[in-house]
Amino acid sequence: MRIQNKFRERRQEGKAALVTYITAGDPSLELTSHIVLSLEKSGADIIELGIPFSDPMADGPAIQHASERALRSGTTLTSVLDVVTKIRKHSEIPIILFGYYNPFLAYGLQKFSKDARDAGADGVLVVDLPPEEADEFKIHTDKMGLNMVFLLAPTSTAERMRLIGERTTGFVYLVSVTGVTGERPTMDYSLEALVGEIRRYTKLPVGIGFGISTPEQAGKIARFADAVVVGSALVRIIEKHGSNGKGLLGEISGFVQGLSQACYHGSEFKA
Repeated sequence: MRIQNKFRERRQEGKAALVTYITAGDPSLELTSHIVLSLEKSGADIIELGIPFSDPMADGPAIQHASERALRSGTTLTSVLDVVTKIRKHSEIPIILFGYYNPFLAYGLQKFSKDARDAGADGVLVVDLPPEEADEFKIHTDKMGLNMVFLLAPTSTAERMRLIGERTTGFVYLVSVTGVTGERPTMDYSLEALVGEIRRYTKLPVGIGFGISTPEQAGKIARFADAVVVGSALVRIIEKHGSNGKGLLGEISGFVQGLSQACYHGSEFKA
């Protein structure tokens, strides 16, 4: 219930939740847990912890390179679960394991669901697993109390909104653009009407991600979404400063504090 409780808390504060993505194992597994704790301290509400994969087809260059670095350093799904266990000794921040289907399948869907629950994860988002094909996995995640989050696109039909509204748990993730992850200089703020349409089919919170990289963009999205998701911009900070542990955490902290402040309704960053 960590995810649901966090959304409830932020709604009571008049704030959109800030969801931050990082790739586990980049720049190292040891630093990953420190980065997560720094994200939380700086204002992140939910963590998407990326499972590195050799063919991240939905991701742009920043996250592709992060996956490559993490895989070269020996990061595996097992070691990521160990990191979650380590984080849980210090934090109750909601953690969603974000990845591609193949590593979960290779690990074993039933075994993964139990081990993820035992490690302290709260949910899973499988980029290349559509809801129509998710039953084999979802039966195990449901049994273990893990949320399974599905993606909606700007081109999604009403029928698909209804399907995902019925099947997703935790929150609905609306991809802001058709294409891969990555920072973009401009955002399509007409998504507000689409969010309103999605809310016809679900009472779950609606989060928006892909392309959000500045406090100004976050603030404008926070006017009408329940969550703002930021990933590639953070991953680029890690890429740039990853060799300097303390300096890296300082850079992350400053960036996330600005995003968090922008997520308040009525923020100075909003149009």
